[in-house]
Amino acid sequence: MRHARQSTRSALVLTAALSALALAGCARDPSTTGSIDRTASSTGQMNSSQLGQTINQLAAAYERNPKDKATGIAFANALRADGRNDQALAVMKNLAIAHSKDRDVLSAYGKALASAGQFQQALDAIRRAQNPASPDWRLLSAEGAILDQTGQPDAARELYRRALDIVPNEPSVISNLGMSYLLTGDLRTAETYLRSALEKPGADNATRQNLALAVGLQGRFDEAEQIAAQALSPEEAQANIAYLRQILAQQNTWSELEKQDKPKNNS
Repeated sequence: MRHARQSTRSALVLTAALSALALAGCARDPSTTGSIDRTASSTGQMNSSQLGQTINQLAAAYERNPKDKATGIAFANALRADGRNDQALAVMKNLAIAHSKDRDVLSAYGKALASAGQFQQALDAIRRAQNPASPDWRLLSAEGAILDQTGQPDAARELYRRALDIVPNEPSVISNLGMSYLLTGDLRTAETYLRSALEKPGADNATRQNLALAVGLQGRFDEAEQIAAQALSPEEAQANIAYLRQILAQQNTWSELEKQDKPKNNS
């Protein structure tokens, strides 16, 4: 019972921390547990200023040809990276109409649906895009991320491991696996996977920010800020860690959760 209470405490604090850091800019895309792919754009490596410039450029290209597959997917990915999920979904809806059987479009459409919180529709789109005879590791990882968001971590982790059988050192999948453990409050396991992901070639800023979150949630704030500062501006990193400190230091939250851990006396 005590283990269950500790898991409940971890989950509640983690939910508050994730929500706070999403607002502070540490996690721009709440529908994914990590950086799912980098095939359409390099938004995972951009700072806020670069991302804004990229969005403006892609918006102009999209206006010229809204049915162009590469432009539409890149534009939607950039919008999602900036937290503009409703706009990304609108772009992908239009593209899905124009390319109703294209696997790349269905995959990106599924991710846009997930970013907008439409998880069942997202799963349907991702699964329609998948070829069971020759599974795409990106789609396996994307489906896993959605399952994590709907409280199915065991099923999600099985998909991540299937993806890693195909691409053993892919940092985005390892990052997703780490975030899966973070979402269930297993911070040490999450940190192990996220550090492993960050060491792999091609790891992006989202992975570094996820590692900073896992370290910060364990109370190692200075270390977390140093990690985050390599992906964000010093001001953004400080703001994220300050926000995390604020969430974890809330007296009412901790006092109430500690009470839950104390066994009740039977009179």
